[in-house]
Amino acid sequence: KIQIVTFFRKSSRGDFVFSADRLIRLVVEEGLNQLPYTECTVTTPTGHKYEGVRFEKGNCGVSIMRSGEAMEQGLRDCCRSIRIGKILIQSDEETQRAKVYYAKFPPDIYRRKVLLMYPILSTGNTVIEAVKVLVEHGVQPSVIILLSLFSTPHGAKSIIQEFPEITILTTEVHPVAPTHFGQKYFGTD
Repeated sequence: KIQIVTFFRKSSRGDFVFSADRLIRLVVEEGLNQLPYTECTVTTPTGHKYEGVRFEKGNCGVSIMRSGEAMEQGLRDCCRSIRIGKILIQSDEETQRAKVYYAKFPPDIYRRKVLLMYPILSTGNTVIEAVKVLVEHGVQPSVIILLSLFSTPHGAKSIIQEFPEITILTTEVHPVAPTHFGQKYFGTD
């Protein structure tokens, strides 16, 4: 598990982005599996009927800027026309208190299921503030699915204590989270 953090620190940016995008795609696909769907019949180009599924209307993504934006393309690759909102939250380095600076959501977000995207969950403070803003906009915590790549036990526990109805999907729970994710992904490290 520490090897993952070491890999992310010592790998080239190209290898880092490639591996991160693979993990993002996996967690996005699992998040989509959690959304409600209806059965439908699809006619293939060869004229054969296939029993498939279709997402119910009313889903959206919300990325917590900046690192959450790394997950947007993975969501769009799976769901081309999904609406994506954004929220900017920054933590004070001394107090670790999170403050909301910007939030832009689809106007009917209160009727949607929300895939909240934030790759590195360390303390949980940023996600808690994001969920509070979503709740202020009428979103029920029970329809929020947090998509994360790495989570600390403390961060996950903090979120669940504050919002027990939220769903958290992550690829890894470990006491050490690679907090430099956004800088390495976007090449600003």
